[in-house]
Amino acid sequence: MKIKKSDTILVISGKYKGKTGKVEKVFPKTNKILVPGVNILKKHSRPSKKNPKGGIIEIESPIDVSNIKIICSKCSKTTRIGYRIINDKKTRICRKCQEEI
Repeated sequence: MKIKKSDTILVISGKYKGKTGKVEKVFPKTNKILVPGVNILKKHSRPSKKNPKGGIIEIESPIDVSNIKIICSKCSKTTRIGYRIINDKKTRICRKCQEEI
């Protein structure tokens, strides 16, 4: 997966199209990421000791990687990720400005 924790992303499709945020958690097996403030679901909960009144609670849900684009920190544009190998070390680069991300 080309997306890492603390990357800045832009949502390109779905209900939250146009929102930006930082990646909080990455789930490589399911190809999803968790971004605060994006893909919030409402869940109905029964009364419990933790929540005595019950009601509707909002939960952040992971979003698929195909619905986001990474924002380059150098040129501030949405871009794809490329790789460059320098001295047996693989680094991620911006496809637009060729700078290391």
